[in-house]
Order: sequence, then structure tokens, then C-alpha cells
Amino acid sequence: MTRRTEDHGDRLDHGNHGNHADRARVRQATQDDIPELVRLRALLFGNLGGEYFDPSSGDDGWRHALSVVLKEQTATGGMRILVVDGERGLAACAVGSVEQRLPGPHLRNGRVGLVIGVVTDPAHRRRGYSRSLMRGLLGWFREREVARVDLYASPEGEPLYRDLGFTDHPDPALYWRP
Repeated sequence: MTRRTEDHGDRLDHGNHGNHADRARVRQATQDDIPELVRLRALLFGNLGGEYFDPSSGDDGWRHALSVVLKEQTATGGMRILVVDGERGLAACAVGSVEQRLPGPHLRNGRVGLVIGVVTDPAHRRRGYSRSLMRGLLGWFREREVARVDLYASPEGEPLYRDLGFTDHPDPALYWRP
């Protein structure tokens, strides 16, 4: 995955990119969507592959923990969870959050948006759902006056994110697990 950033300047995509995206009915997730959100999150991890993301490499305790967090977040609105309905279940979802960091010359108010995940069920791909969901998240980030939006892009998703104005992140991505 590649780390991307989107600086809220005038580069944001406002164009029309096809009929499917315009017809996608994006809505805020509810607690009734939680089982489908867990299913789509597992698909995301399966698509990313590798030991780090492979949902079958451990027990299913993460699914229960995810359900608990999703229930809390759909009740409090601490995250923006957007979905598109399919014929049976959800076709796609996107999750974003805002983190308050310390302001600086590179981060004027310290607010950073994070796209936690965007995933479309394989049966519903190539219909513009991810683009519609991302537009919804970017609008939400604008309302919260974030200074920057970060995400990690899969090779398949990278062209969409670049089209929406995301560029290479200036910082290297590292992680540590206690």
C-alpha cells in the first residue's frame, strides 16, 4: 500500500465522472449495517493480502472487537461511516475520522482527516461507488476544516485517489507494535 495525502486546496475533484457514480445513493451507516460493515472490512483485509492483513491468520476476535467499535461509532458519530446499498446487503463502504494533532506551519489547525478504509464488494465494482463514497468523505472533512487528509492506497485504488487530488505523502510511513 502507498501512503497518500490530500491537501485541501483547489485541487479537489468536483467533476462528473460517469452515470453510475451520480446514481449511487450514499448514506450514513446505522447500527443495522454493522454485520455487513464487518463483512466488507474482512474483504478489504483479504484483498490487501500478506500476513499483516490476512484475516484468516488469527482468530475471529477482531471481528467482535470491530463490531463493538462500529456500534459505538455509529451511535456517537465519532467517525463518518458511509455506505451504498446493494441488492442483498451493502455494496460498498468508506470510513473516515478526524484526529487533532498539534498545529504547525505544515498543519495550520492540527486537524488531520484519515480515510480508514474504502471497500466495494466484488459483485458491485466498477460502478463508481468508491468515488461517490470518497466525495462524501471529502465533503465531511471540508466541513470539519481539516488541514490534510491521509490514506493508504492499494494499487487498485491509487488511480482513483490521485484523480481526487491525493499526492505522495512527504513523510515515510513506519509503525511499531508493543
